[in-house]
Amino acid sequence: MREKVLLSLSGAERKWSENMNVIEERKVSDSMVETVHMVRPNHMNAAGRLFGGMLMQWLDEVAGMVAKRHTRSNVITASVDNLHFIHGAYQGEMVVIIGKVTYVGNSSMEVRVDTYVEHLEDGMRHAINRAYFTMVALDENDKPKRVPRLILETEAEKAEWVAAEKRKEMRMRRKKEGF
Repeated sequence: MREKVLLSLSGAERKWSENMNVIEERKVSDSMVETVHMVRPNHMNAAGRLFGGMLMQWLDEVAGMVAKRHTRSNVITASVDNLHFIHGAYQGEMVVIIGKVTYVGNSSMEVRVDTYVEHLEDGMRHAINRAYFTMVALDENDKPKRVPRLILETEAEKAEWVAAEKRKEMRMRRKKEGF
């Protein structure tokens, strides 16, 4: 089957097959999101650190923005895996959150979200959290819809895809076992 490649105005590549089915593809970099938050007194828990629930909200928002950029549609959070708190964040610190698509299935995708504290003195970023979200794309009737394929350009992106396949297998095994 012959395919024609067209570039849209946004730079996303689209392939049109002769039977006119559209296969959309996007690069990891097309949907990457970075946000910055200043930790304020209303974000603190009783121990004087950033409240974990506040960070989870910020992570979910970033994962949703990444997924919306990738799919150009509404999305929902299906699950969160490996939410691992490495270190706390404190009042006055800048929290940097970076999200990117690591894997796509039929209607779902995995989004990796890394969190750092950026020190104002030297600009260095120190990891404080990593999480993996499974996001599902929705059509205009709030039903799952096919997501664009993912173009893997670097060895790191390819390695992340392989790791994501393993995480997906573990999620499916846990689901089967009732966890």
